[in-house]
Amino acid sequence: MAEQRTPLWEVFIRARSGLAHRHVGSVHAADAEMALQAARDTYTRRGEGLSIWVVPSAAITASDPADRDSLFEPTASKPYRHPTFYDIPPEVGHM
Repeated sequence: MAEQRTPLWEVFIRARSGLAHRHVGSVHAADAEMALQAARDTYTRRGEGLSIWVVPSAAITASDPADRDSLFEPTASKPYRHPTFYDIPPEVGHM
């Protein structure tokens, strides 16, 4: 008999003091609702979360660290993308 595996979900939490969600770990759950409940129970026991995202691990596509040079090197040849290229008027203030 084939063994059925419970899907793996990646958990992202936005802290009360933060602006972005941060990966905090993984949970196994049969569906998205159960994954959300498991993530809440596991990763927000002290009330530190404001928002939770759960994403099926199988839906995540990641780059290979070995491809770093080919993926990120082209940006070095485009100096206009760096903020130091522009003069910021004094009336703009701190950015």
